[in-house]
Amino acid sequence: MLSIIVPVLNERESLPQLLAEIVRVGERHGIEHEVIFVDDGSRDGSWETVRELASQNAAVSGIRFRRNFGKAAALTAGMRAARGDLVLMMDADLQDDPAEIPNFIAKLNEGFDVVNGWKQRRLDPWHKVYPSRVFNWMIGRLTGLKLHDHNCGLKLFRAEVFREITIYGELHRFIPVLAHARGFRVTEISVHHRERQFGQSKYGVRRFLRGFLDLLTVKFLTGFGQRPQHMLGAIGLMFLGLGFLGLGYLAVLWLLMNLPPLWGGTPLIAVSPIGPRPLLAYSVAATLLGGQSLSLGLLAELIVSNTVREQDTFSIAEQVGQSPK
Repeated sequence: MLSIIVPVLNERESLPQLLAEIVRVGERHGIEHEVIFVDDGSRDGSWETVRELASQNAAVSGIRFRRNFGKAAALTAGMRAARGDLVLMMDADLQDDPAEIPNFIAKLNEGFDVVNGWKQRRLDPWHKVYPSRVFNWMIGRLTGLKLHDHNCGLKLFRAEVFREITIYGELHRFIPVLAHARGFRVTEISVHHRERQFGQSKYGVRRFLRGFLDLLTVKFLTGFGQRPQHMLGAIGLMFLGLGFLGLGYLAVLWLLMNLPPLWGGTPLIAVSPIGPRPLLAYSVAATLLGGQSLSLGLLAELIVSNTVREQDTFSIAEQVGQSPK
């Protein structure tokens, strides 16, 4: 069965039309489905519409948050309530076309675990399109998963994918990246993108900045989540090396300036005093920063070793026979 999770935030007008399109696609292609609307703190009467739709259709259910907790929280709540083997997430503003559902399922059946949508012909203003392209390029470069549209609201994945990844904050846009890091097979297909009919865009400069910070978080979690010292320690060693080089250079200068006079000779070199030099302050700061990074890495390793669960360090694709007790 296909579970369709639809986060809702002040999109009351679009819900009846969206559900009608989903039902029409399900009946035409024989897709057994359920629709889970998650009201993320709407104030426009969206919940009343969800309750009405649920009373008219047994395949519809709803979850209402007490306040706005964000899309990642809405998707998590929807996943906990989902009963299907396949899970589709889509937005409620009608920009995502339910007619694409059969194409997603067909692509998943080719042997993939996650199918991400790609709004190849995007009907959004330029100030959303071009920053999004830059952001998608950055994600591909930093994570190794090159998709055209990581932030597309249409995503289909197998239920076991969500059981192995954790999303919070605004990490929902990185579901393909997190799944790819666990060894799941990820692909994308071009989808039909429609103009917005209801609701308001959640895009803004603050969202772009938060997305960049989230990207750094995902890069750290997927690359060094189980071995933080490999990153923090490398940074620490780099700064320690720079600090020791600077201090060593200054120490040699000091010796050449001060040791010969102690033996009755003249300084081998005549240079300005060591104390006022900026290099001294930079070298000391680099040494301290390097030591702190190494210490943080050791503390992070200690936390990981005492909190990580055995099953968190790998992902099992399948088993055969009886496993030993």
